[in-house]
Amino acid sequence: MTSPVSSLRLILGDQLSHTISSISTIDIKRDLVLMVEVATETTYVPHHKQKIVLVLSAMRHFAQELSERGIRVEYITLDAIENTGSFSGEVERAIKKHQPERVIVTEPNEFRVRQFMDDWQDAFRLPIHILEDTRFFSTPNEFAKWAEGKKQLRMEFFYREMRRKTGLLMQGNEPIGEQWNFDHDNRKALPKGLSVPTRRRFERDAITSDVIKMVGERFERHPGEIASFGWPVTRIDALAALDHFIDECLPSFGDVQDAMKQGESFLFHALISPMLNIGLLLPDEVCRKAEAAYHSGHVPLNAVEGFIRQILGWREYVRGLYWLKMPDYAEGNALNANRPLPAFYWTGDTSMNCLKQCVGDTMRNAYAHHIQRLMVLGNFALLAGINPREVEEWFLAVYADAFEWVELPNVHGMALFADGGVMASKPYAASGSYIDRMSDYCADCAFSSKEKLGAKACPFNYLYWDFLARNRPVLSNNQRLAMPYRSLATMSFEKRQQIASEAKEFLDSL
Repeated sequence: MTSPVSSLRLILGDQLSHTISSISTIDIKRDLVLMVEVATETTYVPHHKQKIVLVLSAMRHFAQELSERGIRVEYITLDAIENTGSFSGEVERAIKKHQPERVIVTEPNEFRVRQFMDDWQDAFRLPIHILEDTRFFSTPNEFAKWAEGKKQLRMEFFYREMRRKTGLLMQGNEPIGEQWNFDHDNRKALPKGLSVPTRRRFERDAITSDVIKMVGERFERHPGEIASFGWPVTRIDALAALDHFIDECLPSFGDVQDAMKQGESFLFHALISPMLNIGLLLPDEVCRKAEAAYHSGHVPLNAVEGFIRQILGWREYVRGLYWLKMPDYAEGNALNANRPLPAFYWTGDTSMNCLKQCVGDTMRNAYAHHIQRLMVLGNFALLAGINPREVEEWFLAVYADAFEWVELPNVHGMALFADGGVMASKPYAASGSYIDRMSDYCADCAFSSKEKLGAKACPFNYLYWDFLARNRPVLSNNQRLAMPYRSLATMSFEKRQQIASEAKEFLDSL
């Protein structure tokens, strides 16, 4: 007979940290950890097969680690006959079975999950303790206080506050190197002949192999390849991946972090965001290790600052913005974009080589780096006026690191400008010349980035100007777009008509 349960402690699939607040005070003799694989979480969008494998395998490994620590764990697999398929159903079933005095959980990072947790106390007639997630550098309340009274919520200024708070890359109250941001040093194209390191991928054990088999059978119609799965699924492997990045890749990361190369999916990027977002790595330890590499002389300042800014700056900022603005934030469509998502986002079947390469990388790896996402896939969706909801669902589905709290602000605000400028000071719109400068994609394309109009013209070129013309009522007063709007005004009526005609013909063909 099992002993009575004092606290039922629920751990979610993105809370796989041994220091998570929901188990930091666990009574091993009296408490029970509940972990559940639920159907609703695997299907609310058609998640990439590798993303499902990553989360479920990491959960199973984490449960095993807890058991090895002497913690009592009840683990419900996705294919368990009695599985109700939802968090609420499984918590209710566990309460009826174990009769705990209370339920303890760390606050979820997604609004929809928090919504149904808020109903549990009344539904289950039991105290529900929702604890702060202490794994982040800041809390939603801290962000809200920072944002209070500000007309513009720019990440750069929040990032500076986080630098001061943490002391990362600081000398007293001033930044090391006498400037906060080295972004202008981090925009180089990939030099010819630069050797790209072989990236470390991780062997599958029996647990991961079982999950791959189950996912391949159960989620056969979900997007993405599964055969190339090589993500870390344990903390030990995640730490090894972090060390590999810092030792082999971070020294060159800064200069070429915005570069793209055909056949090189990873270049010098960290590949740790999936492990950060499910809890196998902690942001503080990641940033401290990167900072230590700078102080040891192994990594230049522009590289380590650019990397730390992505975690200490952007990651914290988008989480704060998400909780500050939800749920209304997701409803915005400032540019009235309503075109359906083209099928090639799922298949890669397009003559535009940059899109073909980025979609191909995505489907092979459940990963594409930030410039592929923002300046190719996001940029095309912005210029083409694709419905934000469809674009956001796609990004949420296909990337291993995509959870709504981090995906939604980045896509909705930064890539699509659907929030009207809450996040970004201007739309991240660019023509084909930017892609040509930062990649080698254009050399193998059916279109020419040099041609502005006509059958051989890169569609990004005329779509860029059509985007500006189409959205003139909303964007023409944006000071950061003053120069392109002056250029648009100097074009002849006939040229503007030709741009509009070719853009319409291309977009209608989608």
